[in-house]
Amino acid sequence: MLAPSPAAADFRLCNRSASRVGIALGYKDGNSWSTEGWWNIGPNSCETLLRGDLVARYYYVYAIDYDLGGEWSGKAFMCTREKEFTIRGIADCLARGFDRTGFFEVDTQEQKSWTVQLTEPQRSAAVPGAAPAIPPANPPMPPKKP
Repeated sequence: MLAPSPAAADFRLCNRSASRVGIALGYKDGNSWSTEGWWNIGPNSCETLLRGDLVARYYYVYAIDYDLGGEWSGKAFMCTREKEFTIRGIADCLARGFDRTGFFEVDTQEQKSWTVQLTEPQRSAAVPGAAPAIPPANPPMPPKKP
C-alpha cells in the first residue's frame, strides 16, 4: 500500500507581473542572519525559495524587475551583491564588499508554508500579501546569466 505523502511546506514566491524578476531572500539562520540570491523568475510563474517547514515567522524579500526596471523593496537593510550569493550576517555590508539593500518584511504568521505574490505596481494595493513596486533611482544590475 502507498501512504499519502504530506503536503509540501515551503516558502514560495509567485511573480504575477509581465516582467522577469530577480529575487533575493533574507532570513534568520540559527542565531544569525543570512541572505541569498538570485532566483530568476519568469512572468506569471512561481518558484520555491526554501523547501520544508518554515522555522521563522519573518522573512525578507527584495525583487528587481529585469525588463522594465523598478524594484520591490523595504526598510530592512541586508547584504546583497550583483552575482549569485549566500551571505552570512547583515551588518557592515559595504565594509565587507557587499551592497546594502532594503528588503520588505513578510510575516508568515507562523504558518509552516507561505507564498508571496509580486504584482504589477498599479494592482499591488488590491492583492493581499503583495509588495508595492517602487522605482529605484539607480537600480542594481541584474546578475549575469551564463
